[in-house]
Amino acid sequence: MRILTFLHSFEPGGVERDALRLNDEWARLGADVQIALGRREGRLADEAPDLPYTMMQNGHFSTASFETLWMIFKLPAVIRALQPDILFCAGNTYSIVAVAMRLILGRACPPIVLKVSNDLQRRDLRAPMRWAYHIWLRVQVPAFDAIVAMAEPARAEVESVMRVLPSRVTVINNASLGIAELAQFATARDAASRDHSGRRFLAVGRLVGQKNFALLLRAFARMRRPDDRLTLIGEGEKRAMLERLIRDLGIADSVIMPGHINPLHDAFGQADAFVLSSDYEGLGVVVVEALAAGVPVVATDCCINMKVLVKADGLLVSIKDVDALARAMEQISGVATDPAAMRARARGFAVETVAPKWLTLFAELSA
Repeated sequence: MRILTFLHSFEPGGVERDALRLNDEWARLGADVQIALGRREGRLADEAPDLPYTMMQNGHFSTASFETLWMIFKLPAVIRALQPDILFCAGNTYSIVAVAMRLILGRACPPIVLKVSNDLQRRDLRAPMRWAYHIWLRVQVPAFDAIVAMAEPARAEVESVMRVLPSRVTVINNASLGIAELAQFATARDAASRDHSGRRFLAVGRLVGQKNFALLLRAFARMRRPDDRLTLIGEGEKRAMLERLIRDLGIADSVIMPGHINPLHDAFGQADAFVLSSDYEGLGVVVVEALAAGVPVVATDCCINMKVLVKADGLLVSIKDVDALARAMEQISGVATDPAAMRARARGFAVETVAPKWLTLFAELSA
């Protein structure tokens, strides 16, 4: 069975990282995996698995500014050449490409499986934009042969928002980490001394608007004590804006922004609390990493799956509420945690656990 996954680039987004991780495990299980890549760029190239890649970039000219149109233009020829049994749409951001493939190729298009990678309610959007987004979600449904939710709570959201029949929705936990990686987070946490003064807060993610790190910085500025530190790991287009905000808030001596780091085991090992400030997420892989380490979590209630992840081992607050986030960060040190239970929840998202379920679904569709 040949599975074709299409990705824009090696830029280190959660959708791309999870897709590469899944493909690597599918290949290990004997599937014929192929990846159509729009361009060579991105820091994930250094850590990407050794898989068959079809590069659609011509020379060194970057197509980043029109990557979706470029993918729609180039991908039909790749599909005709490779003749895949399944076309894997790794996330909502790629759904417009999948719809275009269905329209362009018609009956020659292989079955398409969509993984719902993001929150569908999108409470961060104003009402007109949110309604338009929901209409778009419903319009695209006929293009897909199956729709996969990343955790059980998301099933009802997919069915109601996208108006999909229950028979077309499958729940497969997100492939967040390998079993060995989960163990490394736990080992690093257990070995860390954490004898520092003050509290150490950790945040990880691309420096983009969705993650709302400006909210985190403002909350930290309100509740920090002199010896407290915030480490914000990641890179992205909002770096300059966030650095200006740090200076304006007067917290430059308390915030560390080291850029993209991999692996993250030691950072989680040293943290006293992990903070997620996003406006919306599909699942929040970084929260799974925090669970694997056994680090208490403060998170915005940015998706339907977050309550399942955080449970009693952390605190949830409303999105975009700086006062609530600051209070939760202040209170998190007093929350009792159960590292064994947290790590057990994380293991439910191990790639070795979920990859065979994907292959079963693909086999049913291709048959």
